[in-house]
Amino acid sequence: MTNNYLLNNLAVKKFIVANNWSSAVKFLLEDQKKNWSQLSRNYESLNSVEVKEFEFDSFKLRVQFNPGRITSTSADVDNKTIRNRACFLCIENLPVEQKGLLYKNNFVILANPYPIFPAHFTIVKTEHTPQEILISFKYLLSLSKDLSNDFTVFYNGPQCGASAPDHLHFQAGNSFFLPLESDYKILMQRYGDVILSDNNTSVSAVDDGLRRFITFESDKEEEATSLFKTLYHLYKKSSEAKDEPKLNILSSYEQGKGWRIIFFLREKHRPSHYFAAGEDRILLSPAAVDYGGVCITPIKKDFDMITKNILIEIFNEVSYDKDKFKYLVKILKQKCKVQ
Repeated sequence: MTNNYLLNNLAVKKFIVANNWSSAVKFLLEDQKKNWSQLSRNYESLNSVEVKEFEFDSFKLRVQFNPGRITSTSADVDNKTIRNRACFLCIENLPVEQKGLLYKNNFVILANPYPIFPAHFTIVKTEHTPQEILISFKYLLSLSKDLSNDFTVFYNGPQCGASAPDHLHFQAGNSFFLPLESDYKILMQRYGDVILSDNNTSVSAVDDGLRRFITFESDKEEEATSLFKTLYHLYKKSSEAKDEPKLNILSSYEQGKGWRIIFFLREKHRPSHYFAAGEDRILLSPAAVDYGGVCITPIKKDFDMITKNILIEIFNEVSYDKDKFKYLVKILKQKCKVQ
């Protein structure tokens, strides 16, 4: 296979050699806007997306009407559909205009042509291999650190938001675009339940009434990785999952402080509103971005219909069961020996 899909530019190569990935991906996006008309049009359309905001106790959720996300939101991810379609994340199937940056010799960073963020990227494995976080967690950490100046990295599990569950990928978008990143401190103060706390690492559980999540803060890669494996296996057992348990993840890195990784635990992929008949149907399928506080609706009717109560219904239906979450937190405390 040729490497014609890689952006061949001296300036971007200098950024990569200097390990300045934040500047490199910004350069990539601007180059793609100049040379890929479809992407350019879709980014221009972000200027006219409609947004409305709902206030909750100590946090907020935004709803974004973004028709460009219809393919992702409505994607059929059953095994038969996946087997019978060409993988749109495989390098050989990319549009001829799409260029990327080789990352760690294992991934290619691409400008997402259907953006939610002002700068939105998809980071795809060079080989066609299934979406699986247990074997790729180290890349989530390295991407978060290398993009730490400006971007948050996120992961959607194969059963809860990944529109290509057969091809390993992450995404990245502008830091603090998601309300949760601004609301984080007050959520921790109001709802945080400490599981582990020492000089280098803290682990907490949060149930804010809509979302149930576990959060790590650590400057130690090995410790964060070990804790993730513990959480993963306990959650898998607790949720009785045969394959990867339902997870959405947001990961960011701050120089001098380390990683902040938020694991959203799920009960279901899609809410009953998604499958309702006729005018009652609302095409909202929560994934990492929605859990982060920006709920994507690609249909105007749905955007107009959504109320605060509907959001409560949707998140309480797809989020991990409250009692199961309490039990998981209890056994995590036993494992981590909270001090």
